[in-house]
Order: sequence, then C-alpha cells, then structure tokens
Amino acid sequence: MTEPRPEITTFALGDFQTNCHIVTVGDESTCWIVDCGYEPDALLDAIDHRKLKPIAIMLTHAHADHIAGIDAALARFGDVPIYLHEAEESWCMNPMLNLSGLAGRPITCRPPTHLLHGGESLELHGTTWTVHHAPGHSPGCVLFVHAPSGQAIVGDTLFKESIGRVDFPTSDPAAMRHTIAEVLMALPDEMAILPGHGPSSTIGVERRTNPFVLHGF
Repeated sequence: MTEPRPEITTFALGDFQTNCHIVTVGDESTCWIVDCGYEPDALLDAIDHRKLKPIAIMLTHAHADHIAGIDAALARFGDVPIYLHEAEESWCMNPMLNLSGLAGRPITCRPPTHLLHGGESLELHGTTWTVHHAPGHSPGCVLFVHAPSGQAIVGDTLFKESIGRVDFPTSDPAAMRHTIAEVLMALPDEMAILPGHGPSSTIGVERRTNPFVLHGF
C-alpha cells in the first residue's frame, strides 16, 4: 500500500529565522511540531487556526534557536511528548550547552520525554519516518526522513550551498565530514531537504553545487 504524502508547513522564527515545521497527513487533526524556536506565535497560531492537536515535538537538536518556544507550545497545547537524541538529553535545561548562555540570552525549557538513538521508525497517520543520527554541528543532530515522499527534515546539518557551523564548543568537524559523506550523501538525489535555516534544496543539487560537499572543510 502506498503511504500518504505528509505535508510540511514551515515557519522561519525569531531573529535567527530558524525553520520550524508543522507536519500533517491529509485531513487528520493531529500533527507533529519539528523544532520550536524563538518567537513561536506564528507557528502556534497556525496550529490553533487549523484546529490541529500536536502529539509530539520532534527536535533536530537542542540549540536554543530550535527549543526556545517549547514551553510556550506546552503551555498552549498541554504535555506534548518531546523527542530528542540521547546525546543532548541535558541540553534543554543547560544554557551553556544549548548556547543561549554564550549569546547572553539564557533560556531553558522542558527536557525531553523520549530519547532517540538513531535508526528508529516513527509513525504519523500511516507515514513512516526514519531517524538518522547526524552529529557534527552538535552531537545529537538527527534527520527525520520520509523516504516514500522524498522529504527529509535535516536541521542544521546541511543548508543550500552550505552546512551547519562546526566551530561551537560541542561541534565536531570530523563527525560532520562523516555525516555529510555517509549519512546525507547516502540519500537519493531526488530527496528534498528542509534545513534549519534558509531555503529548501535537494540532495542532488547539493551534491553538485555545495562547496562543502565538493571540496570539504
């Protein structure tokens, strides 16, 4: 049986213009939130307007601009489960690890309720998403990949013609090189990528044009 195609609605939130997403399937009334950054009202209002109910908050990683709106989401929608890779289990409550302390805007939020390891299959209304561990930008970065529709939410691992920063205290350039070569470039050319900042692209376009993929760093 062919899986339905999930719809991903993206909002660029806050000063960092962090791409945060609502994932829905058909006319179903429940949804996922993927990342929830600073100034989340536009995303939360859209959920209310569409009469949706979030059943999970999925985090690509726990840097402040991807988690700053979580408590606002929970205040509005109740105790929604939060999924985050185990390597960043403590980051939501630690401003130095989530980088908000380094930026002089310390924030904390509710810690994760479910820990990811990589390799999981997650289901939303007949759609099956695979979790890929993709460290480098941070140790707990993950991709959420829906292979049947050719869509991947990739956070801050890969951008259009760029990659996520690897100069933060918890970044690992060697891990990022492995992630690019062995995780991202292992996806098919036609796979659409929805990054944590900036416009979407495809794996094929980035394979041909991204200087960090072509020439390394």
